[in-house]
Amino acid sequence: MLPQTPEVHMLHYRPLLLLFSIILLLPATAHSTDLDTMIGQMLMAGFRGTSVEATSPIVQDIKNRHLGGVVLFDRDVELGTTGRNITSPEQVKKLNRQLQSFAAIPLFIAVDQEGGRVQRLNESTGFHTTPSAQAICASGEFKVRTAGYMTGMNLSANGFNLDFAPVVDVNSNPESPAIGAMGRSFSADPGMVTRCAEIFAGELKRSGVLSCLKHFPGHGSAGTDSHAGLPDITTTWTDAELIPYRELIAKNVPSLIMTGHLFNATLDPTYPATLSKKIITGLLRTDLGYDGVIITDDMNMKAITTHFSQKEAILLAIEAGADILLFGNNLHYDPDIVKTAHAIIKKLVTDKALSRRRIEQSYDRIQQLKEQLS
Repeated sequence: MLPQTPEVHMLHYRPLLLLFSIILLLPATAHSTDLDTMIGQMLMAGFRGTSVEATSPIVQDIKNRHLGGVVLFDRDVELGTTGRNITSPEQVKKLNRQLQSFAAIPLFIAVDQEGGRVQRLNESTGFHTTPSAQAICASGEFKVRTAGYMTGMNLSANGFNLDFAPVVDVNSNPESPAIGAMGRSFSADPGMVTRCAEIFAGELKRSGVLSCLKHFPGHGSAGTDSHAGLPDITTTWTDAELIPYRELIAKNVPSLIMTGHLFNATLDPTYPATLSKKIITGLLRTDLGYDGVIITDDMNMKAITTHFSQKEAILLAIEAGADILLFGNNLHYDPDIVKTAHAIIKKLVTDKALSRRRIEQSYDRIQQLKEQLS
């Protein structure tokens, strides 16, 4: 037999070398990730400041607690002032670049940019704005497509990768203070809501921005605002409000879905949607077939804080099936909110109130979604 030359010898190792290269490029799975990192990725928080540095509380959360995402606001609700995080395109682009520079795992950088009365990047700080969802949907698909494209390009150009939009609540109560009265719903027709939301979300995606359908299972009939209390939609909600979710999920449209702090005794006689396993796991995941990332609405809202302790709300939300807990940290500011929530979740796992496997499920969903970030 002829002796092997180095070239022939290497042929036997190339498949192994290729395999090792692929393994190195794969994202870390939950099984190979420490608990602290996984918990941190399940949290998203707001903060104060138009710039950050290594000693900033939010940066410490990103570096030391592996915070998965941040949400930016133009106003500070507690202080009643403007300029909380956003003052100009140049400023916010720099801020978002700073935030990402401290993250070992890419951050979700989110904002509410629906159009109309709910858009944190607005004319007062030098940004292009778009009409409300109701106005653009009534004007036709071209207007919806244009608004979605402008919104997506505006966000991506300034360092955002997640828009808490489109709203897919059906406008069943035009006087609903949080939805209909503000023009946030596309239409009273579930089919129109579905079509306009699909176009808007598609334009966000084309711009490199993730979309988030809200507020499951439907906020359009509520007579009160969940910022101020817990809306009871038991007698006003109908199955028609699930149509946009069912059809958009079937088309694989949603990047994320946000739960609403809504009580419906027919769906769950005990807990509001955000804290309900019957609604999140039973209805959204099992019945509607959604296996993507689920994020809560702001856990600081009075709909939650008035009725549940922080520990109880966190436990129930994760048990229910939520993957990301959102703390806007704006209605009431707490610089330690991430530290506190992280410690609560870790202790729940340590005490066996939550399983590590439950945390791993959410972590894996979140990382699969983050692979889409450019």
